[in-house]
Amino acid sequence: MTSYLEQITALVARVGHEQAENVRRAAALIIGSLDRGGVVHALGTGHSEALAMEIAGRAGGLIPTNRIALRDIVFYGGEPFDVLSDPLLERRSGLAQRLYDLAPIDQADVFVLASNSGINGVIVEMALLVKERGHDLIAITSLDHSLKSEPRHESGKRLCEIADVVLDNGAPFGDVLLPNRTGAVSSITSAVLAQLVVTSVAAQMSDPPIYLSANIPGGYEHNLQLEARYAGRIRRTA
Repeated sequence: MTSYLEQITALVARVGHEQAENVRRAAALIIGSLDRGGVVHALGTGHSEALAMEIAGRAGGLIPTNRIALRDIVFYGGEPFDVLSDPLLERRSGLAQRLYDLAPIDQADVFVLASNSGINGVIVEMALLVKERGHDLIAITSLDHSLKSEPRHESGKRLCEIADVVLDNGAPFGDVLLPNRTGAVSSITSAVLAQLVVTSVAAQMSDPPIYLSANIPGGYEHNLQLEARYAGRIRRTA
């Protein structure tokens, strides 16, 4: 326990300092999008969906955010629920186009794509599509893991090779710190990077649209009032 705590604490500090310039650049892209009336779309597949949840729809986060998830093909696309039982769904080609078409996307919107490996079909395909459609793209990934892995998409590209700004979460190949193959990294350092970006955005806006906790007095009402500004542009699903 002590070894993991020491290592992860040091790694969080290192990632935060080393990625400071990229955090600044990511915040600038988001501010530019919000100023044009855009919203932030976040997609993470596999465990990286937790990172998308860190960006879209949580207390202390930006309200003009929308989470895209693989389950959208069921909730909004009419696919049978059992399609989600495929453990390799995130590797499939063709799904990114469907997810993009099902989402409430505007040309002014910016995208944050999260994938520790940055090599699977859906995430790479979405990155290529996002850039083809003219959106700014921020990636949160592990450069160490990604550059040591063969891309699984037919383009031969990795997420980090497509994005406008890459936030390296510092996770080692395999995403663990300890010799017994425990002590996960990416979920912690990626969440810190996401919060650094949000705090940077909020610090540069005169009246940032920020979620309050729905579990404090007036928080729920505050959130509903601000969400109304983005009606039809952001979705809040499980």
